Amino acid sequence: MIYFAVKYLHVLGAIVLLGTGSGIAFFMLMAHRTGDAGHVFRTARTVVVADFIFTATAVVAQPLTGFALAQMLGLPLTQRWLWVSLALYVVAGLFWLPVVWMQMRMRDLAGQAMRMNTPLPSDYHRLFRLWFAFGFPGFGSVAVILWLMIAKPDF
Repeated sequence: MIYFAVKYLHVLGAIVLLGTGSGIAFFMLMAHRTGDAGHVFRTARTVVVADFIFTATAVVAQPLTGFALAQMLGLPLTQRWLWVSLALYVVAGLFWLPVVWMQMRMRDLAGQAMRMNTPLPSDYHRLFRLWFAFGFPGFGSVAVILWLMIAKPDF
């Protein structure tokens, strides 16, 4: 019974990471495309909250539930796919942390532009390009981790 609860939480965490990540990317991109500072501000404000509530929770839960599952299944922690997963998890985190900061800064810049009734500033556009670029290795790492969890390749 405990095994199924831990497995459920682990799979749910992976879904939350992928789902929240793709949802955040979609809504931020769509808001950005409008060029409307107010729309970007409101979207980024919600995205930052979602990242802290959902993504941060899953980020903490994933390694804990993954370790518990490995122990319950008797998987040796020396398997390469586990180490590759952990390395990719670190890569994802190294890209995710700056992305959260960028989202907060873009939110603030959009809020300032909205209050001053001015276009989104060049700093916002520079951060958006970086945010967009950081999403590929960050999200890609999580997608590969999910594949590794399912396939458990022997390499």
